[in-house]
Amino acid sequence: MNKSYKEFLITAEPLNIEILSSVLWELNIDGISEEINCIKVFTHDQSINESIINDALEQLKKNNLIRNYEVQENVFYEKNWNEEWEKSREVIHITERIIIKPTFKQYEPKQNEIAITLDPKMSFGTGEHPTTKICISFLEEYVKSGMKVLDVGSGTAILSIVAAKLGASKVIAFDIDEWSLANGAENIKLNQVDNIVEVRMCELNDIQEDNFDLIVANIQKNILIELADGIKSRVKSGGTIILSGLLESDEEEIINKYSSLGFSKIDFMKISEWIGIVFTKL
Repeated sequence: MNKSYKEFLITAEPLNIEILSSVLWELNIDGISEEINCIKVFTHDQSINESIINDALEQLKKNNLIRNYEVQENVFYEKNWNEEWEKSREVIHITERIIIKPTFKQYEPKQNEIAITLDPKMSFGTGEHPTTKICISFLEEYVKSGMKVLDVGSGTAILSIVAAKLGASKVIAFDIDEWSLANGAENIKLNQVDNIVEVRMCELNDIQEDNFDLIVANIQKNILIELADGIKSRVKSGGTIILSGLLESDEEEIINKYSSLGFSKIDFMKISEWIGIVFTKL
C-alpha cells in the first residue's frame, strides 16, 4: 500500500503565521509551509482531518485572533513533504541589495549584495511574506553602522541577521517560542553573526537593556498595542521603531496609539493588503 500524507490548505484573515502555527503545532503534524496567500500543513497522521483543524482554528476565532478562515484537505501518495517543500524554495531577492537563500540552493552574491542563508524550519520568517519584505526594506534604509537593535518576536531571526549584516554592532533577538530560540540561534551561526546577535527566549518585560537606536517588531496589531509602552521605554529619544505584521485596516489604531506615546510617523510602506510604519521617538 502506498504511503500517504495529508495536506491542509489554510487561509485566514489575518494570515498571521505565528498565531496559526501556535495552535496547529499542538496537533500531530509534520510541517507547516508559508505560501503567498495561505499556509500548508502536512501530516502523516491519518486521524487528523478537516474537522480537527477547524476546531483548532475556531479557538483562535473565539479569542478574536482571526476573523475567519477556510480549510481544504488533500491526500497525496508517495511524496515526501519535506522534499517537496525544499524543491519549492528559491533564492528570494527582497531588495536590490538583500537576498535570502536556503542552504540547499547555490548562489554567488554580486558586488555589494548581502546574501543571507536561511532554513526556516518551523518558524515564521522565510522572507517571502510581505511584512518580512517591508521590514527588511526599512532596515536597509534605517540601520546605520554601530547601532544597537532590538528584534521583537524574532522567529527565524531573519531581521536580526539583516540588521547585523547592515552594520548594527549589537542585536538582541527574542521570541517566546523554544523553536524560535533554536532556529534563530542556528541561523545566526549559519550567517556568522553570532558575535553580534544574541537570541533569547523571553518576553519584552524580561529585556533589561534599553536605549536601543532601533526596534523592529513584525507581529500582529493587538500585540503591538499591548507592547507599545514597553517599546517606548526601550528605544532612545530620536530612535526609530519599525512596525509591521499589520493590515491596512490596522493603520489608524496603530498610529493613534504610538502618536499618543510621543512617536511621530516618518515612513510607510504597503505591499498588497499588508503595511509597515516607521516612527521616531520625539
